[in-house]
Amino acid sequence: MTAGTTLTTRTTAEHELAALQREHGRPLFALLLRLCDGDRQRAEDLAQETLVRAWQHPEALRADDFDSVRPWLMTVARRLAIDARRARQARPAEVGDAILENARVMSDHAERAAEALDVREAVKTLTPEHRDVLVLVYFQGASVAEAARALGIPPGTVKSRAYYALRALRRVLPGYAPDLR
Repeated sequence: MTAGTTLTTRTTAEHELAALQREHGRPLFALLLRLCDGDRQRAEDLAQETLVRAWQHPEALRADDFDSVRPWLMTVARRLAIDARRARQARPAEVGDAILENARVMSDHAERAAEALDVREAVKTLTPEHRDVLVLVYFQGASVAEAARALGIPPGTVKSRAYYALRALRRVLPGYAPDLR
């Protein structure tokens, strides 16, 4: 085969594909646009993929069993659209950059667990009186009056012990929690 023969064959295939596009392109695109819920880009991609399949299977286009290739093209397009939809549903939804920029940042569980261990170790360094007040007020959410009743001490003592306990924690955990200041 010479270079000229290959060029002629390729050109003939290109002409057939262009004629196929001219004759069936609009109805094919309209079908795919409906199947893609109005997504023009996806419909264009699937129309192009349908024509690639037609180019890969010229025997289907030249079969004498039917008058027009349009039903074959529409069937291929419909199946490609169904496959594309199933593929999208099988994986997580894609997220655009705008959504990522506005997304709330969640802390890492490992980092949070390490911080909790550090705080536990720091709380162990407190005196038992300070630790009891801190556990009741900050970790169990008791009010000053409830902590005072539970510990049998005046509310003012609960406040001062909580203050000094937090101050001691700031020294043991430098730069850890700005809300402890």
